Amino acid sequence: MPDGILHKRSIVFFLVPDFTMMAFAAALEPLRMANRMAGYEAYQWRLASIDGLPVSASNGVQVAVGWSLAEERRKMSSHERPSMVIVCGGLNIETYDEKSVFAWLREEYNRGVAIGGLCTAAHILAAAGLLADKRCAIHWENLPGFAEKYPRANVFADLFEMEANIYTCAGGTAAMDMMLKLIGEDFDEALVNRVCEQLLTDRIRSPSDRQRLPLRARLGVQNSKVLTIIELMEANLSEPLSLVEIADNVGLSRRQIERLFRQEMGRSPARYYLEIRLDRARHLLIQSPMPVVEVAVACGFVSASHFSKCYRELYARSPQQERADRKQLLAA
Repeated sequence: MPDGILHKRSIVFFLVPDFTMMAFAAALEPLRMANRMAGYEAYQWRLASIDGLPVSASNGVQVAVGWSLAEERRKMSSHERPSMVIVCGGLNIETYDEKSVFAWLREEYNRGVAIGGLCTAAHILAAAGLLADKRCAIHWENLPGFAEKYPRANVFADLFEMEANIYTCAGGTAAMDMMLKLIGEDFDEALVNRVCEQLLTDRIRSPSDRQRLPLRARLGVQNSKVLTIIELMEANLSEPLSLVEIADNVGLSRRQIERLFRQEMGRSPARYYLEIRLDRARHLLIQSPMPVVEVAVACGFVSASHFSKCYRELYARSPQQERADRKQLLAA
């Protein structure tokens, strides 16, 4: 360790209902391994929940915690105050509305405590007012709804982001990358490499590495022109490009594009474009309170009636039914 300085961080992992176990474990285990490799307790942690009771992860496993929110807030004026709070998010995060938690996070941040969020926890950090004009990361599946709800947050489909004492990651194994980066800031590359060897990972991925599989692997498509066209489509969902504009961009004729899509995707380019716009609409309906007409506009439909017709044809239910089913599931 440099200059014989003992680096220590005291971290509170705050668990919310339906948190993602994978992200939680991937964040915690590098700290345990760093302590082992360093030969002393460089990192301390404790688990908390709003009421101090066990919290069920999204996989149904209950995790016991040691502290309640009220007990954590009493520590704010004592030597037991943490140097970092990490909120562990997961499913159904859009409905989380615990104002006492939001206030606590703001108070801690204003006192110089670093604030982190795993998986979908950027929702909670944004609701607490901590992500305005800051870069943040969230799981790709939750990005559309988050971006619509919190337009001031600079959200990216990155693995993790670290800015202005705010740490966010997309969840899953990205939590490990973020914590390894943190350990590297506290120690050096040599210790991080030893931790990586123990965790059987060969490197810390860059924040800008892909969350999702590349299109080639995800879709099983090899034709580079088709992949370029799909990337154009995915980048232009709210204002769809015409097939003529797409053809001009890729240097093919409309007929060539039609033939390629029939061969590679089994449907027309217009049909495929419609399906990915409707997929985005479904995420917005599930993740955000946006009115149906606004969802329609955000996904490039000129009218709510046309949007509803297309949605029903693909999913065998209306947008209103989709949202009602989601609410019923959450209330169950």
